Amino acid sequence: MHPLPSPGERLSQTVRRLREEAGPVVPVELPGGVAAWLVASYDAVNEILAHDSDLYSNDPRNFTALHDGTIAADWPLRYMVQADHLLMKDGAEHRRLRGLINRAFTPALVHALEPRIRTLAGELLDRMAAEGGRVDLVRHYTEPLPVTVICELFGVPAQDRGQVRDWIKTLVAFGTASPELAKTGAELGAYLSAHVRWRRREPGDDLTTALCLARDEDGDRLIDDELVWVLWAMMMSGHETTVHLITNAVVALCSDRAQLDAAIAGDGWAEVVEETLRSRGSVVNALCRYPLRDVRIGGVSVPAGQALVIGFGATGTDPARFGEDAERFDVSRAPEAHLGFGRGEHFCLGAPLARLEVGIALSMLFTRFPGLRLAVDAGDLDYTSSISTEGPTELPVLLR
Repeated sequence: MHPLPSPGERLSQTVRRLREEAGPVVPVELPGGVAAWLVASYDAVNEILAHDSDLYSNDPRNFTALHDGTIAADWPLRYMVQADHLLMKDGAEHRRLRGLINRAFTPALVHALEPRIRTLAGELLDRMAAEGGRVDLVRHYTEPLPVTVICELFGVPAQDRGQVRDWIKTLVAFGTASPELAKTGAELGAYLSAHVRWRRREPGDDLTTALCLARDEDGDRLIDDELVWVLWAMMMSGHETTVHLITNAVVALCSDRAQLDAAIAGDGWAEVVEETLRSRGSVVNALCRYPLRDVRIGGVSVPAGQALVIGFGATGTDPARFGEDAERFDVSRAPEAHLGFGRGEHFCLGAPLARLEVGIALSMLFTRFPGLRLAVDAGDLDYTSSISTEGPTELPVLLR
């Protein structure tokens, strides 16, 4: 059984190596000694996503070992795996929640955010320029931009945003001890509960208020507990992944000046976003899917009720799908269907916002600083210690 992640490797390196060495479906050991299966080829992941809800469940009630005493009560990842949010729902329950969210989180709302995102990016770039020649891009740009955007979107007051970011950092770090993880989750949940009650009492011009007011044709609405978990899931996925996606794109572009020059010359930022999603995506693994009956995936038999880790970080670089140069970052690559945002009924709700935000962040960064380059070798960067997401913890760059 292979440890996930492997000591001394970045998470994405582990899942890609296991795909190449052990095949599309690999027995792995999660932090805390829990057995699971890593699904790491494009075809195998695509097949599972095509059968969400009918053959594979997202609901942790279908994870046998979680309930039969096999897994210890203090398993470090238990809180994350058992979170009661949209991503853990199947079928009609998932469609109901998603339908109510879509009544508030509309394409028009996302489009209307563009001027504000540009303003925020411009302000951050001005501050970076004042810092001088060498700056940490994560601290000064790729982290504060998504954090501010998602917090403003949900109406989180400015004085609370640093604390919200700290909570989320703790929750996504797989090495966090169980008591700290549970404490952090409870604190974030309590904060979001208070935030929902506040917006019920005092409506504002934000997505939390819009979600409070959302109704379907039958008058159904999100109750407070459901709304808290909606905010929890959307805020967790709405800025952690975007922080890393922007940063990963910068590393890829600065590691191959020809790619950066091509993007600048052709205003090819949409292509850069898609190529980053394909080959340098910030979501490496998704926890978990559970077969509802015994299945064969990629030629491997998996019993019902066992945990499947969806290795998104290995799908986009699978040579069986994207050719022998699949690992190469290439903005001129012909558009192909990647799984960077998943597919099917669980396709990422925030995909339009992420695409908009990352495209703006990159185009404005390199328009302002076309000579920007890494201040250290890309191989010397330290990456986040998470079971799910990946990006540099710091990114020292020279602006000119």
